[in-house]
Amino acid sequence: MSARRRRRAAAEQEEEEEEEAAEAGSDKEVDLEERLCELDLRSDSDIPDVPPPTDSTPEILKRALSGLSARWKNWWIRGILSLAMISGFFLIIYLGSFMLMLLVLSIQVKCYHEIITIGYRVYHSYDLPWFRSLSWYFLLCVNYFFYGETVADYFATFVQRREQLQFLIRYHRFISFALYLTGFCMFVLSLVKKHYRLQFYMFAWTHVTLLITVTQSHLVIQNLFEGMIWFLVPISSVICNDITAYIFGFFFGRTPLIKLSPKKTWEGFIGGFFSTVIFGFIFSYFLAQHQYFVCPVEYNSETNRFVTECEPSELFQMKKYSVPPLLQAVLGWETVNMYPFQMHSFALSTFASLIGPFGGFFASGFKRAFKIKDFADTIPGHGGIMDRFDCQYLMATFVHVYITSFIRGPNPSKLLKQLLILQPEQQLSVYKTLKSHLVEKGILQPSLRG
Repeated sequence: MSARRRRRAAAEQEEEEEEEAAEAGSDKEVDLEERLCELDLRSDSDIPDVPPPTDSTPEILKRALSGLSARWKNWWIRGILSLAMISGFFLIIYLGSFMLMLLVLSIQVKCYHEIITIGYRVYHSYDLPWFRSLSWYFLLCVNYFFYGETVADYFATFVQRREQLQFLIRYHRFISFALYLTGFCMFVLSLVKKHYRLQFYMFAWTHVTLLITVTQSHLVIQNLFEGMIWFLVPISSVICNDITAYIFGFFFGRTPLIKLSPKKTWEGFIGGFFSTVIFGFIFSYFLAQHQYFVCPVEYNSETNRFVTECEPSELFQMKKYSVPPLLQAVLGWETVNMYPFQMHSFALSTFASLIGPFGGFFASGFKRAFKIKDFADTIPGHGGIMDRFDCQYLMATFVHVYITSFIRGPNPSKLLKQLLILQPEQQLSVYKTLKSHLVEKGILQPSLRG
């Protein structure tokens, strides 16, 4: 028994020694992980503040406004540049849908550049490779995907006539994925020891920026194809709200609205809301009278031009509505003639003035996180392009969701374009199926042939 006990005690002692060795090894691993984490955190804490943008106000304006206080000088600079931008916007509208698409693309690229530049100034201090190149590469990949989808959707007949484009459209999504996968592999190969966390942070920075800029600008173009009025009313409502809120806040503002934007006031917020709703209602009335603004934008493959010719839908045909009893006593009207779209403009204007500003508040929080006043100094008195379009991206998403949820119905023209792409035997099959369906419905007589 004594020998057996000695062997058992020896075995227990060996197990205890192994456990102690394992615990010691795990402690060393924990210490190593903590040290690496400390090194990683120490590297991240060295991120410098982004320098503020320089003043790009033209010298002629500086001299003309030199006698004014800073507050009124900023008022005049913002006012003059706002009028100049609005005038340029109306000129581009006059030039047509294609120029508006180019404008959207240009604004998208500039907004992306402004946001990525902030990240690059931080990232570049580590002298790590490929971030700027990969950022622009991913922008090209995502734009290739979205614009390829648009070409396949709206320019089907144009593509059908060009064999070299047929291959690109047929395998468009595979090509897009291959391009993105190439960038993904390049990012993995660029990883540098001790800076993994920062590099993945910047990888996420790039993708969030793509989500904010490219995806939303694609939705803007989708809205434009539904009819220019779905493009102009939302954008103009945001611009109107921004201007009127600034005016009401400048002259009457006393009560702070949100800590992220100390200059924003309740007076400006409320004044901007009522002004925007009234503006949207009136502006919609004038646009709804013209085919150029209400017809869906379509590409005519015969003339190689965008056309806006159609029979306006019921949304843009004048109708008589009964005035609610409470308003009859105030207005003195029992009925009122208006376009149905004007009621939809109320929803668009309400979103632009109540929810749209939160896009600006989000941008303000982003800028405060990096201790900068503006995204850039592209527009004197306004900051960067992103400073002017922070609310527009949120508005674009709402309009797209609103159209798909409450407005959009079957589009015969779009369906016909898709049918024309099919092979002859497929088109014949569709024809026979449609004919049988119409005969069953009693719309066609069985004796008809064709």
